[in-house]
Amino acid sequence: MDAPVLLTGATGYIGGRLLRHFEEAGRPVRCLARNPERVRPTRSTTEVVQGDCLEEESLDLALAGVDSAYYLVHSMSVGADFAEVDRHAAANFGRAAARAGVRRIIYLGGLADQAESLSSHLQSRAETGAVLRASGVPVIEFRASIVVGAGSLSFRMIEALVERLPVMVCPRWVATLTQPMAVDDVVAYLSAALELADTGNEVFEIGGPDVVSYGDIMREYAQLRGLRRWLLPVPLLTPHLSGLWLALVTPAQARVGRALVEGLKNPTVVRSSAAFDAFQIEPTPLRVALTKAIEGGARLRQKVDTRTAVLDAPPSQVFAPIRQIGGTNGWYFGNSLWRARGWLDLGFGGVGMGRGRRDPENCELTDVIDGWTVEAYEPDRRLRLRADLKLPGSGWLEFQVTPIDGGRRSLLRQTATFDPRGLLGRAYWYVLLPVHEWMFSGLLHEIARRAKTRRVEPNSGSSRRHSVGCAIDPTAGSTGVTRR
Repeated sequence: MDAPVLLTGATGYIGGRLLRHFEEAGRPVRCLARNPERVRPTRSTTEVVQGDCLEEESLDLALAGVDSAYYLVHSMSVGADFAEVDRHAAANFGRAAARAGVRRIIYLGGLADQAESLSSHLQSRAETGAVLRASGVPVIEFRASIVVGAGSLSFRMIEALVERLPVMVCPRWVATLTQPMAVDDVVAYLSAALELADTGNEVFEIGGPDVVSYGDIMREYAQLRGLRRWLLPVPLLTPHLSGLWLALVTPAQARVGRALVEGLKNPTVVRSSAAFDAFQIEPTPLRVALTKAIEGGARLRQKVDTRTAVLDAPPSQVFAPIRQIGGTNGWYFGNSLWRARGWLDLGFGGVGMGRGRRDPENCELTDVIDGWTVEAYEPDRRLRLRADLKLPGSGWLEFQVTPIDGGRRSLLRQTATFDPRGLLGRAYWYVLLPVHEWMFSGLLHEIARRAKTRRVEPNSGSSRRHSVGCAIDPTAGSTGVTRR
């Protein structure tokens, strides 16, 4: 078996993606982590060892027998002293790698013109590479611009700004040129470096095929999401002030985000073709990378209401009222509100709730059920409906029935999911939260009651909650609302 590669930063965004890539390829990996429990291997070829780059003595065991080591750590989250911490960590790692006889270190840094006055973040990235090279171990350093992928900090900042601000007062850095690249391309370069011939230290500038401004990226994101956004440039907003403003809009990423945004004054454009010549990796266009990131980031944006009930009935009996929902059978609970929602939708040019259904007893994939379309269907197990109503976002309603106790009982799970589009979408979800709480809770109880009586009752139009002969899981009710 090949010698394992050592991977630092496996709990981070890039490191985690690289770990999955190696596991799928069957390559042995040894992950170094301060908190090993945070690394979740999926293959027996992956081992996790405890260690800290700030504690040099903890690195020897991790590096023993390693041929190549990935250095994918940074310390921006520690605060103003992150550059000194980064230098210390890199020096420790370099010395330990030299003692262990590591053949090469593969490092991911930041792209910028080294002749310019760099931000503290980009300066630190460059210094880290230099410190690693000073160890005497050959270093392959990739210098990347913005990484576009669901979960990457750069993408999350763009997403937060465009989703939340219809009008953005923008500083001069929105016109700074950059060369964003897809996260899959970054992983491809990092992985391919293992096969590079031994040529000593190498520095490769990597980026996507499109040279654009930060404003262009935000406009492209807005277009893909169907949002109208206005960017108003104001020359007096410095990167430092922009960082403080960013903290108000995206507080979750404030500390690291400020360090990144202060580096946006520096153009990050590839000036050398060495990476393409050496690796022949076809770069992903920005629009494709953004589309994939938006789709992948849906789970992080979505608002979810999940409710469960345990019923003393087999799955086929529990699923009967689910597959018969809508049309002449009605929506079992709060039908007057469903009708009102349909009339409102018609008023805005939507389809409303009066389309009925093809068959009152059964449904199939792509069937229309009032204001919904069947997106997934598994008899006696699953029904997923996609909302066709006019919404400031996208909505789904899903029912899943799982047999328990050998099929004598069933777990019924009802999930309402909403992917908000822009600030209006977020406001829509939270303003209607009390209504959703009442409607979705009542719907679950009514489905459970009808399943218990083994028949679908005629639509009574009543919005009164009925008692049910079933055990309700503790996650039902308001505690079943997941807010993200």
